[in-house]
Amino acid sequence: MKLSDLIYYIWTGCIILWVVLVIIVFGIAAIVTSFFDKRGILPHLVARAWGMSILKASRIHVKVKGFSNIDPEKPYIFMPNHMSNFDIPVLLAHLKVQFRWLAKAELFRIPLFGYAMKRVGYISIDRSNRKSAYESLAQAAETIRNGRSVLIFPEGTRSRDQSVKMFKKGGFVMAVESGVPIVPVIIHGTWRIMSKNKLMIRPGNVVMEIMEPIETRDYTRETKDALLERVRSVIVENFEKGKTYPL
Repeated sequence: MKLSDLIYYIWTGCIILWVVLVIIVFGIAAIVTSFFDKRGILPHLVARAWGMSILKASRIHVKVKGFSNIDPEKPYIFMPNHMSNFDIPVLLAHLKVQFRWLAKAELFRIPLFGYAMKRVGYISIDRSNRKSAYESLAQAAETIRNGRSVLIFPEGTRSRDQSVKMFKKGGFVMAVESGVPIVPVIIHGTWRIMSKNKLMIRPGNVVMEIMEPIETRDYTRETKDALLERVRSVIVENFEKGKTYPL
Protein backbone atom coordinates (compact mmCIF):
# COMPACT_ATOMS: atom_id res chain seq x y z
CA MET A 1 0.00 0.00 0.00
CA LYS A 2 1.24 3.46 -0.88
CA LEU A 3 2.02 5.80 2.00
CA SER A 4 -0.38 8.39 0.54
CA ASP A 5 -3.21 5.82 0.51
CA LEU A 6 -2.44 4.83 4.10
CA ILE A 7 -2.64 8.48 5.16
CA TYR A 8 -6.01 8.87 3.43
CA TYR A 9 -7.35 5.69 5.05
CA ILE A 10 -6.38 7.04 8.48
CA TRP A 11 -7.95 10.38 7.51
CA THR A 12 -11.11 8.50 6.43
CA GLY A 13 -11.30 6.74 9.78
CA CYS A 14 -11.10 10.07 11.60
CA ILE A 15 -13.85 11.58 9.43
CA ILE A 16 -16.11 8.56 9.97
CA LEU A 17 -15.70 8.92 13.73
CA TRP A 18 -16.55 12.62 13.40
CA VAL A 19 -19.65 11.79 11.34
CA VAL A 20 -20.84 9.35 14.01
CA LEU A 21 -20.30 12.01 16.69
CA VAL A 22 -22.18 14.75 14.84
CA ILE A 23 -25.01 12.35 13.97
CA ILE A 24 -25.49 11.88 17.72
CA VAL A 25 -25.20 15.59 18.58
CA PHE A 26 -27.18 17.04 15.67
CA GLY A 27 -29.61 14.11 15.59
CA ILE A 28 -30.62 14.80 19.19
CA ALA A 29 -30.83 18.54 18.40
CA ALA A 30 -33.10 17.86 15.39
CA ILE A 31 -35.36 15.63 17.47
CA VAL A 32 -35.60 18.18 20.31
CA THR A 33 -36.30 21.14 18.01
CA SER A 34 -38.94 19.10 16.13
CA PHE A 35 -41.11 19.15 19.27
CA PHE A 36 -41.14 22.97 19.17
CA ASP A 37 -41.56 23.39 15.42
CA LYS A 38 -44.14 21.17 13.72
CA ARG A 39 -43.32 22.71 10.33
CA GLY A 40 -39.81 21.28 10.51
CA ILE A 41 -38.06 24.56 9.70
CA LEU A 42 -35.75 24.60 12.74
CA PRO A 43 -34.86 20.90 12.48
CA HIS A 44 -33.93 21.39 8.84
CA LEU A 45 -31.62 24.23 9.86
CA VAL A 46 -30.03 21.82 12.34
CA ALA A 47 -29.58 19.35 9.47
CA ARG A 48 -27.94 22.12 7.43
CA ALA A 49 -25.48 22.73 10.29
CA TRP A 50 -24.80 18.97 10.39
CA GLY A 51 -23.94 18.98 6.69
CA MET A 52 -21.70 22.02 7.05
CA SER A 53 -19.83 20.47 9.99
CA ILE A 54 -19.01 17.36 7.92
CA LEU A 55 -17.79 19.41 4.97
CA LYS A 56 -15.58 21.61 7.15
CA ALA A 57 -14.09 18.63 8.99
CA SER A 58 -13.43 16.91 5.65
CA ARG A 59 -11.84 20.06 4.16
CA ILE A 60 -14.35 20.25 1.32
CA HIS A 61 -15.04 23.62 -0.29
CA VAL A 62 -18.27 24.08 -2.24
CA LYS A 63 -19.00 26.70 -4.91
CA VAL A 64 -22.65 27.27 -5.83
CA LYS A 65 -23.72 28.48 -9.26
CA GLY A 66 -27.20 29.48 -10.40
CA PHE A 67 -28.96 30.08 -7.08
CA SER A 68 -30.57 33.12 -8.70
CA ASN A 69 -32.49 30.73 -11.00
CA ILE A 70 -34.92 29.90 -8.19
CA ASP A 71 -37.21 31.78 -5.84
CA PRO A 72 -36.54 30.52 -2.28
CA GLU A 73 -40.17 31.26 -1.36
CA LYS A 74 -41.64 28.93 -4.02
CA PRO A 75 -41.91 25.12 -3.89
CA TYR A 76 -39.87 23.01 -6.32
CA ILE A 77 -38.89 19.42 -6.87
CA PHE A 78 -35.08 19.37 -6.79
CA MET A 79 -33.45 16.55 -8.75
CA PRO A 80 -29.66 16.20 -8.37
CA ASN A 81 -27.31 13.62 -9.82
CA HIS A 82 -25.87 11.19 -7.27
CA MET A 83 -22.15 10.34 -7.28
CA SER A 84 -21.16 10.05 -3.62
CA ASN A 85 -22.26 9.92 0.01
CA PHE A 86 -20.96 13.50 0.18
CA ASP A 87 -23.77 14.70 -2.10
CA ILE A 88 -26.03 14.68 0.97
CA PRO A 89 -24.03 17.09 3.18
CA VAL A 90 -23.30 19.25 0.11
CA LEU A 91 -27.02 19.63 -0.63
CA LEU A 92 -27.99 20.16 3.01
CA ALA A 93 -25.32 22.78 3.61
CA HIS A 94 -25.48 24.72 0.34
CA LEU A 95 -28.97 24.33 -1.13
CA LYS A 96 -30.18 27.07 1.19
CA VAL A 97 -33.93 26.65 0.92
CA GLN A 98 -36.36 24.69 3.04
CA PHE A 99 -36.86 21.27 1.46
CA ARG A 100 -37.74 17.74 2.50
CA TRP A 101 -35.86 14.64 1.35
CA LEU A 102 -37.60 11.80 -0.41
CA ALA A 103 -35.02 9.17 0.52
CA LYS A 104 -34.61 5.40 0.41
CA ALA A 105 -36.02 3.50 3.36
CA GLU A 106 -32.62 2.11 4.38
CA LEU A 107 -31.49 5.52 5.64
CA PHE A 108 -34.43 5.67 8.04
CA ARG A 109 -33.26 2.44 9.69
CA ILE A 110 -30.01 4.03 10.91
CA PRO A 111 -30.30 4.43 14.72
CA LEU A 112 -31.04 8.00 15.84
CA PHE A 113 -30.27 9.37 12.34
CA GLY A 114 -33.37 7.71 10.89
CA TYR A 115 -35.62 8.87 13.74
CA ALA A 116 -34.27 12.41 13.37
CA MET A 117 -35.08 12.30 9.65
CA LYS A 118 -38.67 11.31 10.42
CA ARG A 119 -39.00 14.10 12.99
CA VAL A 120 -37.72 16.66 10.48
CA GLY A 121 -40.40 15.54 8.03
CA TYR A 122 -38.27 13.70 5.49
CA ILE A 123 -40.14 11.03 3.57
CA SER A 124 -39.14 7.36 3.36
CA ILE A 125 -39.57 5.55 0.06
CA ASP A 126 -39.36 1.75 -0.10
CA ARG A 127 -38.69 0.87 -3.72
CA SER A 128 -38.97 -2.86 -2.99
CA ASN A 129 -42.67 -2.35 -2.25
CA ARG A 130 -44.60 -0.75 -5.12
CA LYS A 131 -47.65 0.15 -3.01
CA SER A 132 -45.53 1.67 -0.25
CA ALA A 133 -43.48 3.61 -2.81
CA TYR A 134 -46.57 5.22 -4.34
CA GLU A 135 -47.91 6.06 -0.88
CA SER A 136 -44.61 7.85 -0.23
CA LEU A 137 -44.98 9.77 -3.49
CA ALA A 138 -48.51 10.78 -2.48
CA GLN A 139 -47.14 12.01 0.88
CA ALA A 140 -44.45 13.98 -0.96
CA ALA A 141 -47.08 15.53 -3.25
CA GLU A 142 -49.01 16.62 -0.16
CA THR A 143 -45.82 18.22 1.23
CA ILE A 144 -45.44 20.15 -2.03
CA ARG A 145 -49.06 21.29 -2.00
CA ASN A 146 -48.40 22.68 1.48
CA GLY A 147 -45.73 24.92 -0.06
CA ARG A 148 -42.60 22.94 0.83
CA SER A 149 -40.01 21.82 -1.70
CA VAL A 150 -39.00 18.18 -2.05
CA LEU A 151 -35.65 16.71 -3.10
CA ILE A 152 -35.24 13.31 -4.72
CA PHE A 153 -32.29 11.57 -6.39
CA PRO A 154 -33.88 10.45 -9.68
CA GLU A 155 -31.20 7.77 -10.18
CA GLY A 156 -32.27 6.18 -6.91
CA THR A 157 -28.73 5.37 -5.78
CA ARG A 158 -25.12 6.41 -6.24
CA SER A 159 -23.31 5.85 -9.53
CA ARG A 160 -20.63 3.15 -9.62
CA ASP A 161 -18.71 4.49 -12.62
CA GLN A 162 -18.95 8.32 -12.56
CA SER A 163 -21.75 8.40 -15.12
CA VAL A 164 -25.37 9.53 -14.72
CA LYS A 165 -27.50 6.40 -14.47
CA MET A 166 -31.03 5.83 -15.77
CA PHE A 167 -33.78 7.66 -13.87
CA LYS A 168 -36.61 6.12 -11.87
CA LYS A 169 -40.10 7.20 -12.97
CA GLY A 170 -41.68 7.74 -9.55
CA GLY A 171 -40.42 11.28 -9.05
CA PHE A 172 -41.88 12.32 -12.38
CA VAL A 173 -45.30 10.90 -11.51
CA MET A 174 -45.14 13.07 -8.39
CA ALA A 175 -44.05 16.05 -10.48
CA VAL A 176 -46.84 15.93 -13.06
CA GLU A 177 -49.49 15.38 -10.39
CA SER A 178 -48.27 18.31 -8.29
CA GLY A 179 -47.64 20.63 -11.25
CA VAL A 180 -44.57 22.02 -9.45
CA PRO A 181 -41.43 22.84 -11.51
CA ILE A 182 -38.46 20.49 -11.43
CA VAL A 183 -35.06 22.05 -10.75
CA PRO A 184 -32.14 19.98 -12.07
CA VAL A 185 -29.11 20.20 -9.77
CA ILE A 186 -25.68 19.10 -10.98
CA ILE A 187 -22.99 18.21 -8.44
CA HIS A 188 -19.39 18.08 -9.67
CA GLY A 189 -16.43 16.73 -7.72
CA THR A 190 -17.89 14.48 -5.02
CA TRP A 191 -16.84 11.31 -6.89
CA ARG A 192 -13.18 12.27 -6.38
CA ILE A 193 -13.82 12.90 -2.69
CA MET A 194 -15.53 9.56 -2.02
CA SER A 195 -16.69 7.15 -4.73
CA LYS A 196 -19.08 4.26 -4.16
CA ASN A 197 -16.32 1.79 -5.05
CA LYS A 198 -13.82 2.76 -2.35
CA LEU A 199 -14.03 3.55 1.36
CA MET A 200 -11.64 6.48 1.19
CA ILE A 201 -12.27 10.19 1.72
CA ARG A 202 -10.07 12.85 0.15
CA PRO A 203 -10.29 16.63 0.69
CA GLY A 204 -11.36 18.56 -2.39
CA ASN A 205 -13.54 21.13 -4.13
CA VAL A 206 -17.13 20.74 -5.28
CA VAL A 207 -19.24 22.78 -7.70
CA MET A 208 -23.02 22.67 -7.37
CA GLU A 209 -25.03 24.06 -10.29
CA ILE A 210 -28.70 24.98 -9.84
CA MET A 211 -30.33 25.01 -13.27
CA GLU A 212 -33.42 26.86 -14.44
CA PRO A 213 -36.72 25.27 -13.36
CA ILE A 214 -38.49 23.03 -15.86
CA GLU A 215 -42.27 23.44 -15.87
CA THR A 216 -44.33 20.28 -15.43
CA ARG A 217 -47.85 21.62 -15.97
CA ASP A 218 -47.93 20.66 -19.65
CA TYR A 219 -47.07 17.02 -18.90
CA THR A 220 -49.32 14.17 -17.80
CA ARG A 221 -48.78 10.62 -16.54
CA GLU A 222 -48.90 9.52 -20.15
CA THR A 223 -46.16 11.96 -21.22
CA LYS A 224 -44.03 11.80 -18.06
CA ASP A 225 -41.33 9.86 -19.93
CA ALA A 226 -40.74 12.90 -22.15
CA LEU A 227 -40.34 15.02 -19.00
CA LEU A 228 -37.92 12.44 -17.58
CA GLU A 229 -35.78 12.53 -20.71
CA ARG A 230 -35.79 16.33 -20.76
CA VAL A 231 -34.59 16.58 -17.15
CA ARG A 232 -32.02 13.82 -17.62
CA SER A 233 -30.60 15.45 -20.76
CA VAL A 234 -30.05 18.72 -18.85
CA ILE A 235 -28.27 16.89 -16.03
CA VAL A 236 -26.15 14.67 -18.30
CA GLU A 237 -25.11 17.50 -20.63
CA ASN A 238 -24.05 19.80 -17.80
CA PHE A 239 -22.44 17.03 -15.78
CA GLU A 240 -20.25 16.09 -18.75
CA LYS A 241 -19.31 19.73 -19.26
CA GLY A 242 -18.34 19.90 -15.60
CA LYS A 243 -15.71 17.22 -16.01
CA THR A 244 -13.49 19.94 -17.49
CA TYR A 245 -13.93 22.27 -14.51
CA PRO A 246 -10.71 22.98 -12.56
CA LEU A 247 -11.64 21.55 -9.16
